[in-house]
Amino acid sequence: MVFYQKIQQTADMRAKKFRTSRTIFALFIREMSTTYGRSAIGYLWAILEPVAGVALLTIVFSMAFSSPSLGISFPLFYATGMVPFTAYLDISQKVSQSLRFSRPLLFYPGVTYIDALVARFFLNSITQLLVFVLVIVGIIIIFDLDVMIDIPTLSLGIGLALWLALGVGTLNCFLLSMYPSWERTWAILNRPLFIVSGIFFVLESVPQPFRDILWWNPLVHVIGLVRKGIYTTYDASYVSVPYIAAVGTGCLVFGLLFLRRYSRDIINF
Repeated sequence: MVFYQKIQQTADMRAKKFRTSRTIFALFIREMSTTYGRSAIGYLWAILEPVAGVALLTIVFSMAFSSPSLGISFPLFYATGMVPFTAYLDISQKVSQSLRFSRPLLFYPGVTYIDALVARFFLNSITQLLVFVLVIVGIIIIFDLDVMIDIPTLSLGIGLALWLALGVGTLNCFLLSMYPSWERTWAILNRPLFIVSGIFFVLESVPQPFRDILWWNPLVHVIGLVRKGIYTTYDASYVSVPYIAAVGTGCLVFGLLFLRRYSRDIINF
């Protein structure tokens, strides 16, 4: 009797996992067609945005400085800051709007808020990873740069950028759903990030006490780690992997706890 109960429990668990996977895949396809359209043009825009940003920074700063803070290539230096920053910003914003985007589908018992979060996170993470590879490899090939990439360090930096985006996006998913005014407040708080996250500089070049203040920005660590993976001679001793992981995990845990408690209220709001 106990044996058959265990078999039944295993079968139920597998069936539940299959239904969850199928739901996430369906939301993934819906997100893809809605966000990027049914042609390649939608994905092209996702690539052109960071490329345009890197090109603009390269033109402006190459006229003011003889060389970037790292290496000799302005495009590569600014791409290693701009692309991870754009990836974090895009993914966190998309994840934060998961419930709003999939609200009509969440009334079905087979669709949960977790499915909506996972589908949005996976699609936009894949897109941003593709953008990162195309932009960085494209710059290396076009400008014929001699670069020795530290794959494990670079992968860790990109992975932590995605993790941070998931955590912040999940927490904001709750805050935006429960407090609509938070969307405008968060937008205002995010505006200085473009300047203070290390896109234009390396943290070592910042004088004290501003260096210690900027250290608390987790994106400074993310960008520093990505640059350490591209520039193998760059030490980036200030980078703290546990700090980035702790910020992302803390935001994710609190976001999921609040969503679990108030998800029904949010959907019916």
